[in-house]
Amino acid sequence: MNLPGDRKYAPTHEWVLEDNGLLQVGITDHAQEQLGDLVFVGDFATGKTLSAGETAGVVESVKAASDIYAPVAGEVVEFNTALSDQPELLNTEPYQSWIFKLRPQNVADVQSLLNADEYDAVKDDN
Repeated sequence: MNLPGDRKYAPTHEWVLEDNGLLQVGITDHAQEQLGDLVFVGDFATGKTLSAGETAGVVESVKAASDIYAPVAGEVVEFNTALSDQPELLNTEPYQSWIFKLRPQNVADVQSLLNADEYDAVKDDN
């Protein structure tokens, strides 16, 4: 599996990409493969402050519903509304299709997440 090296990863299968002081958060290719065809992406609550590991929202596939977690503490500042009409973008373009943007409480917390090689080594454990 080809994991982009320009981002960090959570053991819960979210990826994080820094973007002008905000963090784009999406799900990994491994996560979308496990879920199958995605049919719904919940509207993640803009303005909500989350702790690291707290549920940010939900995605639903033909197989299951799955929580999406905040990889670090911060405030949800934007939801990718394109996913409301096209949730399948998470299947076809998992690394181009961010789900929500987070304003981190401490941007240094991102460094505690996994790099691509570290995530690749543990992705099958969860």
